[in-house]
Amino acid sequence: SRGGREEAPVTKPFAMDRARLPPGMARLVASRGGKNLSAHQYRFSVLVITFLSYMMYHASRKPPSIVKSVLNPTDEQRRAGVPGWAPFNGPDGNEMLGQTDVAFLAAYSVGMFFSGHIGDSMDLRVFLTYGMVGSGLFVCAFGFGQAWEQHSMAYFIFVQIAAGVFQSTGWPSVVSVMGNWFGKSKRGLIMGVWNAHTSVGNILGSLLASAMLKTGDWGNAFVINGVLTIACGWLVYMFLVVAPEDAGHPSPHGAAGEAGGDGLLGGKDVSENVSDGAVGSINHGSNHPVSPKRKPQAAGFKAALKIPGVVTFSLCLFFTKLVAYTFLYWLPFYIERTEIGGVYLTPAQAGRLSTLFDIGGVAGGILAGYVSDRFNARSLTSAGVVYLSIPV
Repeated sequence: SRGGREEAPVTKPFAMDRARLPPGMARLVASRGGKNLSAHQYRFSVLVITFLSYMMYHASRKPPSIVKSVLNPTDEQRRAGVPGWAPFNGPDGNEMLGQTDVAFLAAYSVGMFFSGHIGDSMDLRVFLTYGMVGSGLFVCAFGFGQAWEQHSMAYFIFVQIAAGVFQSTGWPSVVSVMGNWFGKSKRGLIMGVWNAHTSVGNILGSLLASAMLKTGDWGNAFVINGVLTIACGWLVYMFLVVAPEDAGHPSPHGAAGEAGGDGLLGGKDVSENVSDGAVGSINHGSNHPVSPKRKPQAAGFKAALKIPGVVTFSLCLFFTKLVAYTFLYWLPFYIERTEIGGVYLTPAQAGRLSTLFDIGGVAGGILAGYVSDRFNARSLTSAGVVYLSIPV
């Protein structure tokens, strides 16, 4: 002690916190001379990376709906020189195309059940990376069917099942990461803006696939989306910080972060400056570092069902998804086969026109999020939007 006053304990660097940073983020911090990023900078990076991640998950689901008319053309298109692609160009072509959709969605729904449990037991960054790379590879594999002269229905069914399994890793992972970083304040607006990734992904996937059809190569409609999905998986692995504790920041759900952790990018920064290169130390008037992250115990299936609102909102989402996926997989095909103003659109034109549905989804999601926050009526907002969609 000096002058009768005790010296404050010296904060030691958090070696484990630094080790938990993704490779790209660790290099970024090192390039700043060991100065840590602020909490709102990390939140912004999480918002952007998870948005891009699930955007590409959805973009990679769009090619099947865009190329359906090319794989199974109409009689008029056949006379114009469009042969289609076996086995989908036969009399049962539409049914076979539907079977590939069912294969994907069945594997996706079953995989979703297990992905949540698996994601709870491992690093979500790694789990999400595996999912994106695997998904991208099998989306590419569907497109490679053209170059490899694949005409086996079993091949396309297998590819769709595998793609569905890997795609199921996305939603549980990104939602969990977002939950780690954002508090309850303005959650409706945050999720409304962030959830636009589904519609933006559908738009991007449709436009990319439609552009590839102009070259006469339907396989590239899958390959371009698959490659971009893999590239986004690399971005996740290099830069996604799963939880605030991994970067030396307190959780917005704990006592340390409750006051300032809420909001889109707000909150008081508690570790903007890291002395002596310590990534995990904090500077908010206390010399005690953030506690190491402890993974919460996952709730079982029965326990999850007992959470208020889970069953009700699950049923709501079930019927909403039923409509959404009908539009996702069949809207371009329906538009292409329907006479509009006395003419029939090409598959590429139908794909571009179908994006209007998703443009409405972006605006509607943000508006619904704002209304739910403004009036604190999340259930009423959800029910109202569903009822309004029935006439459409």
